[in-house]
Amino acid sequence: MISIENIKKCSQILFTVVLLLTIAFISFLVYRGIKSNDLEYTQTHELINVTKRPKIVLLLWTWPLRYSFPLNRCPPEFDASDCLYTIDRDMYSSAHAVIIHHRNISTSKTLLPQIPRPPNQFWIWSNMESPSNSLNLVFLDNLINLTMSYRVDSDIPTPYGWLVSKNQDSKKYIIPKKSKLVAWMVSNWKKNSRRVKYYEDLKNYLNIDVFGKYHKPLSRTDYMKNISTYKFYLSFENSIHEDYITEKFWNNAFVSGAVPIVLGPPRKNYERFAPPESFIHVDDFNTTKELASYILDLDKNYQKYQQYFVWKSKYEVSHRGSFMLQYCKVCRALKEAPGYRTIPSIAEWFK
Repeated sequence: MISIENIKKCSQILFTVVLLLTIAFISFLVYRGIKSNDLEYTQTHELINVTKRPKIVLLLWTWPLRYSFPLNRCPPEFDASDCLYTIDRDMYSSAHAVIIHHRNISTSKTLLPQIPRPPNQFWIWSNMESPSNSLNLVFLDNLINLTMSYRVDSDIPTPYGWLVSKNQDSKKYIIPKKSKLVAWMVSNWKKNSRRVKYYEDLKNYLNIDVFGKYHKPLSRTDYMKNISTYKFYLSFENSIHEDYITEKFWNNAFVSGAVPIVLGPPRKNYERFAPPESFIHVDDFNTTKELASYILDLDKNYQKYQQYFVWKSKYEVSHRGSFMLQYCKVCRALKEAPGYRTIPSIAEWFK
């Protein structure tokens, strides 16, 4: 039989346990509240600091090609800590510069800012397309102050790729195992273009596998793995213009480990970016048959083929990266820009 005394002891123990649990729970809630307030204070404090710091306001008039990306996340090497990037058009009047992506405004001049322009505000023209694929450049007459494009002579150069010296500790480059001859990835198929006509003649002498919209399907996930099995890649540009050397050369060929056969600007232009023995230029041959004979000879002579990869022991490819990294260049460029001046004609300079 349970005595009254034992019941009292149990009640006291139960009360103590409940009391301790209640105190612990209240302490937890108080702690959570303090942490929440601390976080709130920290965020507010950081916001106050940001607004107090002197800022160069850079307004993206549109997302480039409607691709959005995180703003104000530039790596330290871009020296962009005192620049504020924004997509908010309400900040137009206080913006030190407006970045205008050509493709987004090329169909109508009304797509450009229509608000009165603040004194000394820079307009920066951004474009990665060639002149042949850039409509209505006249929209920009006497409006642009700085250019940002793949062209080396741009105020803010953003090439599709370039070579950088390898780290001394880098592993020696090993040529991927090859089982096929020539590949070409093409979606913009125009029968009367120079590159399609050249291909139509070249295929009479070589076996060329063509991938793309109107040809063999090839998923992006398998793309590099597939192309790396080919000895050569047709890096044929869709139009011929100075410095217009695109991902067809840098990524599709160089990075995948295929030797690029290039059709684009003159050889000398390519040699500004890459060693002369790293690629084959169609202009070096009088006929497509002559080029095909050279390719077939390289296919049989591995030692000679290997010479096209010697550069990889010293250099590696660096890409233009994302739009975010391109736009990160604007901050320093604006700080180092010459005195305010306006370009009379983008069309004249670009073409």
